Amino acid sequence: MTKTVLPLILFAFSTPLLAADWPAWRGPTGQGLCEEKNVPLTWSDKENVKWKVPLANPGNSTPVVWGDKIFLTQANTGGTERSLLCFARADGKLLWQKTVAYPQKERNWNETWYANASPVLDGERAVVSFGSAGMYCFDFQGNEVWKRTDLGAWDHSFGNGASPMLYGDLAILWCGPNENKGRNYLLAVNKKTGETVWEADQTSGSWSTPLITKVGGQDQLLLPYSKDVKDAPEDRTGFLYGFDPQTGKELWRCQGLNSYCYTSPLYADGVAVMMAGYGGSALAVKLGGAGDITASRLWLHPKATQRVGSGVIVGGHVYMMDENGVPHCYDLETGTDQWKVDKRPGSGASTWGSLVHVDGRLLVLMRNGETLVFAAKPTYELLGVNKLANEPTNSSLAISNGQIFIRTFKHLWCIEAAEKKPQ
Repeated sequence: MTKTVLPLILFAFSTPLLAADWPAWRGPTGQGLCEEKNVPLTWSDKENVKWKVPLANPGNSTPVVWGDKIFLTQANTGGTERSLLCFARADGKLLWQKTVAYPQKERNWNETWYANASPVLDGERAVVSFGSAGMYCFDFQGNEVWKRTDLGAWDHSFGNGASPMLYGDLAILWCGPNENKGRNYLLAVNKKTGETVWEADQTSGSWSTPLITKVGGQDQLLLPYSKDVKDAPEDRTGFLYGFDPQTGKELWRCQGLNSYCYTSPLYADGVAVMMAGYGGSALAVKLGGAGDITASRLWLHPKATQRVGSGVIVGGHVYMMDENGVPHCYDLETGTDQWKVDKRPGSGASTWGSLVHVDGRLLVLMRNGETLVFAAKPTYELLGVNKLANEPTNSSLAISNGQIFIRTFKHLWCIEAAEKKPQ
């Protein structure tokens, strides 16, 4: 059920966005696409390192960047303290840290997985989700602007992972998943006050961060939900949904997601792509219809290996990296895998990282600290393997103004070419 609290006229962005900023999970577009040219191809723990700073606790979230500041979330072991950190871009100096206490027990797979969501920025404020501890907004000087600690506890053995998003004057958050109790719902609040604008309850959940994109001239919010009930029959598989981001009203749904959903949706050329994890399915559907558009599916892969990180769509191809480290290049229209790689590249590590496309290259951060670099073309080509020694990570890359920011369990790194050229 959708509940509208107050009307609001929305615009795509209320604050000018600099091309070099990385203001949200998966960057300016929410799809891991970067328009820059001067990004280094090679680095190590000694080569092309501008700076690195130690982190007090490990974590899974990805840094975001605006101007001269970098923002990152972090939690202590057990999640009783959850923090937003702000670093100086020039040298990595910690400018401020704001910590929220949450003494209640929140279920999770790992005692260090209580800061999975990335903040979202608009140049004036940072909005962050701390899971069951609530949703907070701070200005760029670290002052608390508002907080929402009334959103309910999120209860799942895998924890939660969705990052907040900004849309016009709205801050939108997927609240969930809840496995046994509590609500699964989309929430939109006024980003300036934190006041609820609309809510949309759902019957099931996922770990995906939604994607807002323009479909046929209309802004739409894309979000998948896993199948309604564990071990449900095939006719109760989950859906990829499209919502109106101004109201939360459902516009369409496409069936076919038969397992947990961790990745974020993708969209290009009128086609939406969603890939489930935990051995689940993947689908592509032509958008433009309303209601149940399952008949508009272009392809459905019923089963695969685990997927955690998200892919990218470039030039009519969907590039994806499975958790086990096997890369893929799927034709957007047919779903045919062009690469068919039979050997895991690099050292053969696994990954939770999401792909980033920049200047004809595909970059993905592996769980052992390696970053693999591929050519973004249907003919498979591995361009580089860049390793940070003994630096495990579950994060993804952030790229801004020729610099690559990498969050590992030990450090925050800034990678920059030794002779960076002006853009």
